[in-house]
Amino acid sequence: MSYANLPLHALRAFEATIRLGSMTKAAKELDVSHGAISRHVRELERLYATTLVRRLSKSSEPTPAGAEMAQTLSEGFRSLNLAVARLSAGPLTLSCSATIMQHWLIPKIPEFRALNPDIHFRLNVNYGEVDFARDGISVAIRNTMYNPPDDVVVLDMIGEEIGPVCSPDYLSRHPVESFADLTTARALGTATRRRAWEEWLLTIGDEIPEIQIAEEYEHFYLMLQAATFAAGIAIAPKYLVQREIDAGQLVAPFGFTLGPHRLQLWIAHHLRQNPSVKALAGWIETKMTAAA
Repeated sequence: MSYANLPLHALRAFEATIRLGSMTKAAKELDVSHGAISRHVRELERLYATTLVRRLSKSSEPTPAGAEMAQTLSEGFRSLNLAVARLSAGPLTLSCSATIMQHWLIPKIPEFRALNPDIHFRLNVNYGEVDFARDGISVAIRNTMYNPPDDVVVLDMIGEEIGPVCSPDYLSRHPVESFADLTTARALGTATRRRAWEEWLLTIGDEIPEIQIAEEYEHFYLMLQAATFAAGIAIAPKYLVQREIDAGQLVAPFGFTLGPHRLQLWIAHHLRQNPSVKALAGWIETKMTAAA
């Protein structure tokens, strides 16, 4: 079969189905209907006379032949995306979590704009793994809880200092004077970092009973907002709450201690020499390390 006759739409649908584990998720990513994805997969199975996908009740998984084909396709599409990205760089895009964006980045953007009036970038809200070529990402701020792709430049910035934080009002009504007092405090947690309290306890080395989470929030920034409004005591990295501490909205009764994670800057390899990317990455690294 020549390149001209390759069923590219069907191959993309199949690759996305296996990579995401679901035809529904593949349909969402490719902005088509579930039925279109299903038809494309059936088309491939008819064309190659083999079963590629096992349809389960709520997911899809590949057969051995399908898994091998999907892996090769993923590598191929990644190479295609990279080739196109090198030819025509899209808009400069910075990816980071909503919490970093809200609590650290956005307050500092006016400074960057003033220093670099000719550099424009857009924001991408994400905190996990990322495919730089496919997703059009130039620079990403990430925590070492996630592994960088093999083809990115990694700049190590700071170690995360972590500690409990709460509002002055909460602390006045519920004094926390020793680590043991935390066992009766209203501890707040987040689904994105379920081991945060456990990791902090390991860093301080204090043998106190496990802290029970009274209320868990879906996102980190929601937990911090709840703590600001005296809903309880949260655990957070210092760089994310320094502005609120300086403003008197939060206090850190035990200060902060170096935790197990670090903050990194991931830079798309094909954009590493781009002057705008270098300027943005250098500014982020400077601001982050200066605050450490």
